[in-house]
Amino acid sequence: MPAAPGVALFKKEHMTSQGKTISDKCFPFILPACLALLLFVLAAGAVVAQTTPDGSSPAVTGITAGRARSLVGAVIALASLVMGWRVKARSKAAGHSGAGNGGSLRTQAIIALLLGGIAIILSVVHLGASAGAVYGSGSGKAGAIVALVLGLAGAALSGLSLRTKRG
Repeated sequence: MPAAPGVALFKKEHMTSQGKTISDKCFPFILPACLALLLFVLAAGAVVAQTTPDGSSPAVTGITAGRARSLVGAVIALASLVMGWRVKARSKAAGHSGAGNGGSLRTQAIIALLLGGIAIILSVVHLGASAGAVYGSGSGKAGAIVALVLGLAGAALSGLSLRTKRG
């Protein structure tokens, strides 16, 4: 009975031209690669750490006005994503796309699409206003980026559920 294709890599029949198996040939490079990765992670942690030598943190903590504005967009985007996901699942389960229950699925899909559009607009405006700010300054730039991605996903899901089937 022949062995599975992946098992042949570890058998002695699978030799390279120099009489070594693939695993024998690659093993000397595994340890240095792991050590290099560990060194990179440790060095990156020291470089990215936002602390001063005395141990205090220059980064702003807590909810600032910029972070609160980006959170509003993120909540609206999340609502759009959840509504779009539910409408898509319900329309798929019902065997049609959005034209059932007296149009309620279609109405919910339109509302989710509008919420996604509002979240996208809020995020783009917030990113435009905080263009010169750095991450960690309390401007809410990272939250606006997350809200933008969630808003795009919600709008895409609700747009997909609004499509009509063509037979």
